[in-house]
Amino acid sequence: MKPFWSQITHALSPYVPGEQPRIADLVKLNTNESPFGPSPFALDAMRSAMADTLRLYPDPEATELRSELAAHHGVKPEQVFVGNGSDEVLAHAFVALLKQPAPLLFPDVTYSFYPVWAQLFGVAFATVPLDDGMRVRIEDYRREAGSIVIANPNAPTGIALPRAEISRLLDEHPDIPVLIDEAYVDFGGESAAPLIADHPNLLVVQTMSKSRALAGLRVGYALGDVGLIEALTRVKDSFNSYPLGRIAQAGATASIRDDAYFRATCSKIVAEREAMTRELTRLGFIVLPSSANFVFASHPEQDGSKLAAALRERAVLVRHFNKPRTAPWLRITVGSEDDTRRLIEAMTNILKEA
Repeated sequence: MKPFWSQITHALSPYVPGEQPRIADLVKLNTNESPFGPSPFALDAMRSAMADTLRLYPDPEATELRSELAAHHGVKPEQVFVGNGSDEVLAHAFVALLKQPAPLLFPDVTYSFYPVWAQLFGVAFATVPLDDGMRVRIEDYRREAGSIVIANPNAPTGIALPRAEISRLLDEHPDIPVLIDEAYVDFGGESAAPLIADHPNLLVVQTMSKSRALAGLRVGYALGDVGLIEALTRVKDSFNSYPLGRIAQAGATASIRDDAYFRATCSKIVAEREAMTRELTRLGFIVLPSSANFVFASHPEQDGSKLAAALRERAVLVRHFNKPRTAPWLRITVGSEDDTRRLIEAMTNILKEA
């Protein structure tokens, strides 16, 4: 027992982030980072922001960035909220919107930060099992709920729901907040953002860490009705009025403006995802249909944790979630062509030895 810890600190089961080891010649496919660098325009903008003005606080409302995001998504600036990574935006939403008298619902296999935030903020919740194909079924959410959060595409499965299914979920739950976490939507999913106009209870959260290759910058944002955004802002201003520094705002704004680079790099990642899927399937893996920048794969004759350990011995890092439904599976980030080649070579040798 730590003598000065609060009661809630003792009870917490914190989220465990992906490993960031220092291993020589590492193939790092465990944290869904982009194999490409940020937009050159974004890098130039950040260099320009490293000036004497850093002695001044940044714009607390991130006005320019929110205007660019609004134009990109076809909403108004007052319908955009930005924060220090989508994790902070999601955490604010748990407090501002998802903490209701009835329980919050989310899938039993999904982003593992959701139960952590629920515990931290005292949000009652219940999990809804994915079906036997590891898919979200909207009809399974026809039960008592105070709020709902669904990652789409889901993590760690990578499977996406079409926008029509999200629309059906919203139509069936018009009186509670529904949050759609779209961290991976740019790799093949359909964003729910166009549904915001007709659904004042919908909050869409996205990140610039994955498809914009800005994981090190920590920029996330939410889109929704003005009332929802106001709630997030009230929580933010009760926590940290300046979540995004000048360099982050400059880099993120320039990245949004460089649409050609964004689309080109996303297309390359999707192509490499399909190549990786073909190679893993050839080796006997079951690979779920992914709309993300990773795949979720299992081998019917191999133990997931042993495969992950064997890959690590060969300096190939993937993510393994040692829970009952996910234990056989590996989540593998889509990297470069060379990353895929080394992954498949290592996996081939492991399977031969087995």
